[in-house]
Formats: sequence, structure tokens, C-alpha cells
Amino acid sequence: MFSFFKKKKVEKEEPKEELVVEQEVKEIVQEDIKETIIEEAIVEKIEEVPQLIEVEKEIVKEVETKEEKKGFFSRALEKTFGTIKTVIPTKKEKIAFDDIEEMLIEADMEYEIIEKAMDGLPEEITRKQLRHRLVMLFEHAPKVDLDNLPKPFVRLIIGVNGAGKTTTIAKLAHRSKKEGKSVILGAGDTFRAAAIEQLSIWADKLDVPIIKTKQGHDSSAVAYDTISSAIARDIDNVIIDTAGRLQTQKNLNNELIKIVKVCGKAQENAPHQKLMILDGTQGNTAIAQAKAFNEMVGIDGIIVTKLDGTAKGGALFSISNQLELPIFFVGVGEQKDDLIEFSPDKFVDSLLDEIYIDEEN
Repeated sequence: MFSFFKKKKVEKEEPKEELVVEQEVKEIVQEDIKETIIEEAIVEKIEEVPQLIEVEKEIVKEVETKEEKKGFFSRALEKTFGTIKTVIPTKKEKIAFDDIEEMLIEADMEYEIIEKAMDGLPEEITRKQLRHRLVMLFEHAPKVDLDNLPKPFVRLIIGVNGAGKTTTIAKLAHRSKKEGKSVILGAGDTFRAAAIEQLSIWADKLDVPIIKTKQGHDSSAVAYDTISSAIARDIDNVIIDTAGRLQTQKNLNNELIKIVKVCGKAQENAPHQKLMILDGTQGNTAIAQAKAFNEMVGIDGIIVTKLDGTAKGGALFSISNQLELPIFFVGVGEQKDDLIEFSPDKFVDSLLDEIYIDEEN
């Protein structure tokens, strides 16, 4: 009897052992499947890492570029900001109409333009309301398509003595080289020997070719030879200097008209851009110069120099709006890299950052 019960007990325990083993096998298989899924997911994520890194780099680069441009304008407008702070010393969410008006006057915006910008605004003005009006002042300037440019692309640089023509030409040449374009300079200011020498020094520094002649020689011949040389040597960009003539000097004005005609003989439709260099320290008084030159030869755009040395940053609104011309670049120093592409949005934002509380806060 004892053996019988013992046998029965053993028979009952055997299936339990089989179930345990079967359960363990299932658990091992399930664990292997989990590990495989995890490994595959990890491999998939690892493969995505380089792509994610590249995307992150592009985002960081874009943010840094925006901050860099904003930083350039902030440095360029430092003296203008100082003037603004005397009117509106602390940042606010809303600013009184009269304070905004006084601020714009102090920044050297013409009163006629101020009236246009402020018309219909409430007694307390938000950043959004003012920003919209200020950016609109630049909308009269025509949009310029710089894609599919002719080769060579010829720029004629115009401006009175002391406006910063020579330095700006050097900055434009440096910018072209950074963009991978070849460039040649034409020393068309034959009125001053110093102008030819200064441009030659810059040409050596930048390692770019230059076409020049002696003081007093025909400047239009220099323009023709420069364009012809660019065509023969397959050069991308031509930048031609002109004499620092005042609009009241009729003989020099006639010479400028002659240069424009001769450029057209050297290459069809040249010059493709006639750029006026305006001294930012002169503020609104520079507008009369630009108007006179625009009537003579038709100016295509403006470059404002020495903006870092003046508190008259508000004059840029008047310059663009009154002339109905685009501001292409702003000079903010004497170094070859101190030329930044002008952006109405970033320019306005830099000004408003000084008087309004950050909207994100």
C-alpha cells in the first residue's frame, strides 16, 4: 500500500515538472524576442543619429547667422541707441505716442516720414503696431532680382569725396571672393591721384586685378578697358570707381554720364548696377545728393557707410522711402568684413529691442 501511494505521487508530480520547463522555455524565447526588438530599435536610432546631428547643426547655424546679423546692427546703431535712451530710458510693453515721435525725431527721421508712419496710431503704441509701420517705410523700394546675373556683372560706384567709396569697393570685392566669384577693379576716379593709389593698395591686399591709368586721364577709357579685360579673362564681377564729384560740378557730372554710355559700348546693358555711396554721418542731408545723381544717371541702390559712427540711424527710413530705392548694404567699420547686407526687418527689430520688453517674456 505504501508503494502504491508513492507511485501515484510521483505520477502526479511529473506533469508539473514538464509545465515548469515549458514555461521557462517560453520565458527565454520571449526574452530573446524582446532583446532582438530592442537591439533593432537601437540600431535604427543609431542610424538616424547622423541625420539628426546634421539637422541640429543646420538649425544652430541658422540661429547663429540671425544673431550675428542682429549683433552687427546692434553694434552699428550703438550711438543711435544712446540717443533713443535719452527719450525712452526704460523698456515698456506700450509706449506713449509723443515719446515714439520724439524718439524718431532724435534718430534723424524726417518729420514728413514720421507723420506718415504714425498716422492713425493710438495714444499707447505696442511693439507690433510700431513694427508694422516702420517696416512698411521700406516697401516703396523695388525688389531687385540678383539671380541669373550677366557675366561679367558690372557695378559702377558713385558718391562724393569722403563718403567711403574706396573702402566700400574693397569690401564688395572681398565679399565677391568669399562667395567664390572672381572680381576685377577699375580705378575710374582719375580726378585724384590718391584715389588710384588707395584702390591699388586694396587690390594688392585682396589679391585682385585692377585696371588703372595716370591722374587726369580719361576715366571712361578706364571703365571700357576694365570691362573688356573682364570679358577676355572670364571674370565674374567688375567694380568701377568714379570721381568723388559734387552734384554742383557740371563738368564732372557730364563725365559720369559719359562713363555710363561707354560701359554700355563695352558690354550690352552695362553697368548693371549703379550704386550710390552715402555717408551715414550726414543723415538726411545726404538725400539731396542722391536725388541729384538719380536724376542724372538713374541710381539702382544705396550703400550707407559709417553707420557705426553716427546717432542718425533713423535717416535710413527717410533715405529709402524718399528715394524709393533699396538699401543693399550698410558699412559698420573700416575692415574688409565690415559690410553687412541690409535687412529692414532686422534693422527695425534692433531699434525696437531697445525700447520694448521682449514679447516672449
